[in-house]
Amino acid sequence: MLAAVAAGALLLAAIAWVGDLRRTRRQRPDDVGIVPWGPLFLAALGIAGLSGFVALQYWLATV
Repeated sequence: MLAAVAAGALLLAAIAWVGDLRRTRRQRPDDVGIVPWGPLFLAALGIAGLSGFVALQYWLATV
């Protein structure tokens, strides 16, 4: 279960990273709209790291 949460959060972090990359490469990035890609990326990456770590600890404890 936690591994699925980690995978989903990692996918969200990748989407946010691509969204921020697309926004920064535009001629006029303010025309796109305001989506906080940076904080969204950091939050998703933190959740992925934490839940992945907990899932790994749980898996190692059961083996």
